[in-house]
Amino acid sequence: MAVAPWIAVVLLLSVVVGSRGFYLPGVAPADFQKKDPLPVKVNKLTSTKTQLPYSFYSLPYCRPDTILDSAENLGEVLRGDRIENSPYVFEMREPQMCKIVCKVTLNDKDVKDLKEKIENEYRVNMILDNLPLVVPIRRLDQVAPMVYQLGFYVGAKGQPTGNKDVKYYIHNHLSFLVRYHKDTQMDLARIVGFEVKPFSVKHEYEGQWNGNKTRLSTCDPHAKRSVLNSDSPQEVSANNDIIFTYDIEFEESTVKWASRWDTYLLMSDDQIHWFSIVNSLMIVLFLSGMVAMIMLRTLYRDISKYNQLETEEEAQEETGWKLVHGDVFRPPSNSDLLCVYVGTGIQFFGMLLVTMIFAVLGFLSPSNRGGLMTAMLLLWVFMGLFAGYSSARLYKLFKGTEWKKITLKTAFTFPGIVFAIFFVLNALIWGEKSSGAVPFTTMFALVLLWFGISVPLVFVGSYLGFKKPAPEDPVKTNKIPRQIPEQAWYMNPVFSILIGGILPFGAVFIELFFVLTSIWLHQFYYIFGFLFLVFLILIVTCAEITIVLCYFQLCGEDYLWWWRSYLTSGSSALYLFLYATFYFFTKLEITKLVSGLLYFGYMLIASYAFFVLTGTIGFCACFWFTRLIYSSVKVD
Repeated sequence: MAVAPWIAVVLLLSVVVGSRGFYLPGVAPADFQKKDPLPVKVNKLTSTKTQLPYSFYSLPYCRPDTILDSAENLGEVLRGDRIENSPYVFEMREPQMCKIVCKVTLNDKDVKDLKEKIENEYRVNMILDNLPLVVPIRRLDQVAPMVYQLGFYVGAKGQPTGNKDVKYYIHNHLSFLVRYHKDTQMDLARIVGFEVKPFSVKHEYEGQWNGNKTRLSTCDPHAKRSVLNSDSPQEVSANNDIIFTYDIEFEESTVKWASRWDTYLLMSDDQIHWFSIVNSLMIVLFLSGMVAMIMLRTLYRDISKYNQLETEEEAQEETGWKLVHGDVFRPPSNSDLLCVYVGTGIQFFGMLLVTMIFAVLGFLSPSNRGGLMTAMLLLWVFMGLFAGYSSARLYKLFKGTEWKKITLKTAFTFPGIVFAIFFVLNALIWGEKSSGAVPFTTMFALVLLWFGISVPLVFVGSYLGFKKPAPEDPVKTNKIPRQIPEQAWYMNPVFSILIGGILPFGAVFIELFFVLTSIWLHQFYYIFGFLFLVFLILIVTCAEITIVLCYFQLCGEDYLWWWRSYLTSGSSALYLFLYATFYFFTKLEITKLVSGLLYFGYMLIASYAFFVLTGTIGFCACFWFTRLIYSSVKVD
């Protein structure tokens, strides 16, 4: 029990310092002595314009003798990461100047590939000691902190003076800077920074080409002549020789190893983020407080009044939610489908809650690439137990008898639809020969997780849920359904459902901007303290808006609340998809058809999942509310 207060303190601190990227390092630090080899790994080529990653060696770069793939987790493969070894090998605290990697002669295909990647602003990603390579960019405002861009551009295009044609230039010279933190007592150091400044240089040499021993005239370590600019850039053209070179400098840093990721995690503007979140929080809390106060006062008055009615004549003169007590718990149409979606929503809610708690406590380190996606996938699989249990319990409440049928629907409906969309999108990526295409072996692993673990767990949960006695309704249901009177225009189902989704979406749309930016503009997102806070606000908002609209519906003697309660808060997913469409046209520069299909395909999956999550939250709140109020009144 003594641990609980400490967990609460850590949770609170995580929320407070969420904007500062609180995390546990997650991997053991590596100590390097002087002259220890530092192998550089290469990752995928990425572009915000196409969203299609490609392997580093899909372009005519220098290759090592043998290309080796690094060990990858499931999340890494799904992200499209392809981490491989490279010909770049540094020695700890041993500076190098103008070191030659190799010489490459371009053919027509190479030229076409390079020009296409430069046109689409592809970036080269590298990794040293698990740290990604960044390019420091100085802001115009000198007081502002340095901005770091992940990876360097493959090249640049320009129009030389007096020339009408656009020329393409490749970045073939890299000036690396490795920052290290030195141990004061031992001659050991830890890497805390990995930066680069790329240049395009048309290298020249005299005499015969002698591999790495060739002496260049454009930069020479013997003459202390280094590359400082790209005044004579290397053009991309057929049958052209490109010499790849690099410099490496080492700089001691005061940054400790445990804090080395702070540079990467502080890329967004903190002040805007804080202001947006606090603003959203204050509005939603104010609305929630008002809604809760109105509901408590109105309900208390209603229940007191109904319980004081003495004669049947007085009761008949009354109108409102008590009059539909004989129909309010009548099973809805398509009750099987409702059970399936409520079970799936419980599964999704459990997965998100556990993932966010682990993230807020700092267990999902940014150094573990794909860790977040792997954790979510495994948690989804194991939460199948709760999906089966909750769908079977609701099914039994509706007097259902075929529990195996409802179990199969719960196990296959949502995952089946998502897998079908994912399969089509993956086929499109594969058609573009992108490294983002999920390999067949990974697809097989996903199907194995689904059929081998998730489906059996749904069956176990469903068996346990159906075995228990069904919960009794607070009031008896009449055999003949009551006629629903004509409703006011504002209680029209479509209108009230669409209105109900606005408030939950309003609670998350500011944070949604940062999440979309991190996903589609390839930036780190590690503000889980804020995200957890927004998630809690979303739960409260979905519950309260659904309860209020359900109360108004029952007061209008309309007892068809089951599906309405699910769709009321679930309609926020429609606004999420509309916002994603707005974001696509205002913030992204995607022009390729396949890239656009990928964006809308993945956002459709996200919106569908959001619908299931918010709909289930609203339904559960309404389910609890109706049972509570009808068990509080005297019914003869």
